[in-house]
Amino acid sequence: MAVLLPEHYVTPVEKDRILREIRQEQAPAWDLTRRQLCDLELILNGAFHPLSGFLGPDDYRSVVVKGRLRDGTLWPIPIVLDLPESFAAKLAPGMLLELRESEGIPVAALEVETLDRPDRVEEALHVFGTDDPTHPGVRYLLESTHPVYVSGALRGLAPPPHYDFRPLRMTPNELRARFDALGWRRVIAFQTRNPLHRAHVELTFRAASEQEANLFLHPSVGLTRPGDVDAYTRVRCYEKVLAHYPAATTLLALLPLAMRMGGPREVLLHMIIRKNFGASHFIVGRDHAGPGRDRNGEPFYPPLAAREAALQAQAEIGIEVVAFGEMVYAPRRGQYVEAGALAPGEESLTLSGTELRRRLALGLEIPEWFSYPEVIAELRRSHPPLARRGFAIFLTGLSGAGKSTIAHVLTERLLELGTRPVT
Repeated sequence: MAVLLPEHYVTPVEKDRILREIRQEQAPAWDLTRRQLCDLELILNGAFHPLSGFLGPDDYRSVVVKGRLRDGTLWPIPIVLDLPESFAAKLAPGMLLELRESEGIPVAALEVETLDRPDRVEEALHVFGTDDPTHPGVRYLLESTHPVYVSGALRGLAPPPHYDFRPLRMTPNELRARFDALGWRRVIAFQTRNPLHRAHVELTFRAASEQEANLFLHPSVGLTRPGDVDAYTRVRCYEKVLAHYPAATTLLALLPLAMRMGGPREVLLHMIIRKNFGASHFIVGRDHAGPGRDRNGEPFYPPLAAREAALQAQAEIGIEVVAFGEMVYAPRRGQYVEAGALAPGEESLTLSGTELRRRLALGLEIPEWFSYPEVIAELRRSHPPLARRGFAIFLTGLSGAGKSTIAHVLTERLLELGTRPVT
């Protein structure tokens, strides 16, 4: 029998009472940002267990400085409800705050207890190890995060609605029950924010085989790194890749996680989440949740920093880390191997994400050793070559400046090239 985690939704009767109270008191309402909505969903459904709400000041400061809640429980990333000063000015302890998704549907209510104005630069330095805005997590924290952090008793009214890929959206308790029904006792989870190609399939299949475990593909489909392939395209690619695993060995589910790209701290959050979803093992590769390079062209974190942090914390979290190195294609062998297993001087092939995007943009060949034909076709459908993409040219200027003349000349020159329809 699967052990279930506490969820944080009220009963239908309590929901009706809270909604009446919101209307009667004309409680202020806040439309959650995408990140806040992702965080809220994972608090309410138990994925962020043991959290039952957004962090208050004491827990926040302890997490920032020590990577632990004030009671000592490991928790690496501050999960907060940030509000602008203009809105926070309407709030006071004891007030009820309605939390809504983008269409105005109430999803939770928060009884305000504290309003805090932390030093976000200090938060960046502790959590991300830098205040360099080239780091996507730092940039979001310093440029997009509001200055007032609000906390209090949180009551879930309804799960945030999803209308896409609904069969793949399961809560921790639903997946724990699914694993139990399937008889899966050893489950190895794989986190990703990219499409899966042959190297990923080889890595995950090999890891599951070595651990004698079933494979749980759990991609993040909330906020990821700017420039990533959009989640809709990625999920369609994941669905196509499933056919390349042995039947009845692999399960795909989606995680609405807003990634911070926090490297060594973030990998611990990923482990806690997968433990909550029922996994017994977790794959950690090279540069896990890495944010790329800093303003000087240097990596923000050493390539193995996240792996070392994961190995150090695995016993405390209660999930076993399966470490893998970079997978490369060895043409002489006709297969993928770990880079460290190559013979001295042996040829190997890789294709970076940057190079893949360049080839897609220019309509160039993508080698079959890199990915599967159906995955490449899906990527090409969503990211056609630049020459096949539509664009608009907007001309502005004073009356008589020559806008119409320039538009006429440009239209005729484009029609002369004959490479695309022009209107």
